[in-house]
Amino acid sequence: MKLIVDDYNESLRLDAFLAEYLQDYSRSKIQSEIKAGSVVVNSKSVKPSYILKFNDCIEVNIEEKCVKIEPENIDLDIVYEDENMAVVNKPSGMLTHPTSLELSGTLVNALLYKYGENLSDINGEFRRGIIHRLDRNTSGLLMIAKNNKAHEYLAEKIKNREITKKYLTIVKGVINEDEFIINKPIGRHLSQPHKMCITENGKESISAVKVLKRYADATLAEVTLITGRTHQIRVHLSSIGHPVFNDTLYGFGKMKVNTEEQVLQSYKLSFPKPYDGEIIMLEIEKDEKFKKVLSYLENCR
Repeated sequence: MKLIVDDYNESLRLDAFLAEYLQDYSRSKIQSEIKAGSVVVNSKSVKPSYILKFNDCIEVNIEEKCVKIEPENIDLDIVYEDENMAVVNKPSGMLTHPTSLELSGTLVNALLYKYGENLSDINGEFRRGIIHRLDRNTSGLLMIAKNNKAHEYLAEKIKNREITKKYLTIVKGVINEDEFIINKPIGRHLSQPHKMCITENGKESISAVKVLKRYADATLAEVTLITGRTHQIRVHLSSIGHPVFNDTLYGFGKMKVNTEEQVLQSYKLSFPKPYDGEIIMLEIEKDEKFKKVLSYLENCR
């Protein structure tokens, strides 16, 4: 098994990362396998405590113990599709890919049922077809690669900032500026590894914010990702005192409106089609969660 480290998993320990894939192994057994050379990073032996870096190539030579992800007949909202890729409108509440604790009901389970082996496997079985991801409670447009060549093409376009991703969000409080840039480095939280934070040692992270509408104590905004770090929009907006509506992980607190966690939707996406360069531009309507919160805010005016 070969795995490529993405920005979500960088800064994790190698043994902790592999625990997601090797569920038949205890943490101590995984550490022993790493020490024995059954796992190498960039073709070199490393310690179990090795801190993963973006684009590290991990080779695991104990595949017989790896968990198999099962296809599941789950409806998919396909917004765009060609012979090399697809764009899916992921619903809020769905994990992009399985984890050690949740092996079913994810987008990958649904993709395996629809496309079978016609999905890229650069990032391993847990992430078949997945080029980038959306948090569980973030809905919207997500690109899928049907083969490794398309995966590499689109990943390179993301790296070179040739793909535009725009999000809609509702945040706490009234943002006074109409348009502005947030440029603050983001890295993994040292004491809470499931969280990200603003840190001097983090990676460059840039978000462009545009206010669309103001309410009594909330703001509807469009955020364009210049970079694409894990939890970037949520961390950036929280850092300026305007956490995403219902984002309890990053400081919003509880609200009267009964909805899933953060109100955040990837609603616009433009990208060059593999491999002819034609620019595909997609836009979707606000989802039900958005409409519910906006209705609540309108009634509070």
